[in-house]
Amino acid sequence: MKFGLMFINAGPFSQPELFAHMARTAEECGFESIWTVEHVVIPKDYKSPYPYSPSGKIPGPDEVPINDPLLPLAYAAAITKKLRLATGIVILPQHHPLYLAKQAATLDVLSGGRMILGVGSGWLKEEFDALGIDFATRGRRTDEGIEAMRALWRDHPSNFHGKIFNFGPVASFPKPVQKGGVPIHIGGHTAAAVRRAAAYGDGFFPAIGDAAKLRELTAMLRAECDQRGRNFGEIERSCLGRATPESIALCQELGIERLIVTPPGLDPESFKRGCEQIGNEVIAKG
Repeated sequence: MKFGLMFINAGPFSQPELFAHMARTAEECGFESIWTVEHVVIPKDYKSPYPYSPSGKIPGPDEVPINDPLLPLAYAAAITKKLRLATGIVILPQHHPLYLAKQAATLDVLSGGRMILGVGSGWLKEEFDALGIDFATRGRRTDEGIEAMRALWRDHPSNFHGKIFNFGPVASFPKPVQKGGVPIHIGGHTAAAVRRAAAYGDGFFPAIGDAAKLRELTAMLRAECDQRGRNFGEIERSCLGRATPESIALCQELGIERLIVTPPGLDPESFKRGCEQIGNEVIAKG
């Protein structure tokens, strides 16, 4: 079982001292990965329902700082040796694949092949409106973005000709260190996310811990893979949860390989204490 830390670029972890402490401590305590989130802006009085809370609102005030998802991972790459560096998630349809492919490949090179690119299609329409991007086309933009980035990482010269993105032949370097390119993990817990994971994903990350929903999503993904002739076992699966025997047992039952937990403290002392406890009582026991 692998263990990751989620939301590590938000709130107090947006500050350099605590972020650096977090990354070093996570690696020392045996965590395998750290995961960032993304919102470029939070529009005031948004009406779009946040899909991970019964209230339909993002927890906490709108003024909570959320750093860019990639820059902190580059910072972490410089001060750690083994920790995997993941986005959980980047809102892919808000990025042009030429730029995002370059950024992810660069981070993969600088980290020695430790990058995981988690992507999602987004839920906050008002954020898309602020960016001038059509919310209704986000699914197609996500699918084409994945295909385009893989072409850029794989081919020289690189070409892609879709309904939204169209380029080539172009030279795009550096290429990622990891064979096959940066692993792309599909975020979300909808039927569309399951279909996208089966079609395009190296991994699948529904950022939930509800047992019934995870069982349902696992069955849906298996069925979708069977329909597409895809090997279900080649999709690395992660979930959000607590570092408890119950969560670990659920992951083992469903074949989920990575349990991603929220930081066990919001100041240096409590964070270190919480990570050491998880490391000694959970991670070290396998």
